[in-house]
Amino acid sequence: MIYLELFVGFLKVGLFSFGGGYASIPLIRDVVMSYGWLSEDMLTYMIAVSESTPGPIMVNLATYVGITQGGMLGAFVATFAVVLPAFFIIIAIVAFLSRVIENPYVAAVMQGLKSCVTGIILATGVHMVIRNCMISEAMAENGGPVTGTGSVFPVDFRAAIVTVLLAGIYYGSRKLKRAAGKRKGLTPIQLIGISAVLGMIVYR
Repeated sequence: MIYLELFVGFLKVGLFSFGGGYASIPLIRDVVMSYGWLSEDMLTYMIAVSESTPGPIMVNLATYVGITQGGMLGAFVATFAVVLPAFFIIIAIVAFLSRVIENPYVAAVMQGLKSCVTGIILATGVHMVIRNCMISEAMAENGGPVTGTGSVFPVDFRAAIVTVLLAGIYYGSRKLKRAAGKRKGLTPIQLIGISAVLGMIVYR
């Protein structure tokens, strides 16, 4: 039953997405791909859309997947499931963690979780960059770049250039802002806007 699958799938996302935000993307990807709810390309598009709309990214993704798979009820079930663990975990933290946060064993566990989350984000980011810079079958059929032998070359150079350019813009803006005495560079929404303009220029 789709509603049960949505509940169980996004309950796992909410329960194990330590770090929230981008840290939830690897687990969301595993869940939606295992159930066949979204393709890899559609997931990438929806991550961008979810980042540019109000609200936490995993809640936005849960709502989108829920409504595409089970209508309004599916959206409610998926969204409810993804926020349910955090509700009870925050209550537990308020009640117990404040008393033991100074314990060296608890501090070690939290540090280990931070390292784990960082590694997962890095691995997922590398996978998505590689995936984004590869030519899909649809692109190949519509005249993707070819080698001198006439076979389709697997790298989409336009996507690779745009990816490197956006990374340079993002980190360059952070350096400039810090030099000016400000902590943050471009926001994700601003970066998405720039990427949209670049996409229209490069892929039009």
